[in-house]
Amino acid sequence: METFELTQEFIPLNALMKVLDWVPSGGVANQLITDGEVVVNGEVELRKRRKLRPGDQVQFMDREVEVAAPASE
Repeated sequence: METFELTQEFIPLNALMKVLDWVPSGGVANQLITDGEVVVNGEVELRKRRKLRPGDQVQFMDREVEVAAPASE
């Protein structure tokens, strides 16, 4: 499982998928979420802009990521 470190309080689900290069565009991310292809914390997630915070886990196909808090400076 990979880790994504937040730089802000949260990241929307569709934006995370794009930032991780899981999809070529936000539109594709939105469609996959609408189609029920994305799982957050073990549950199918249909909200495109679901706010992901530290501790959330996202699964899509054979990929999995955990959202982490920003590292302390």
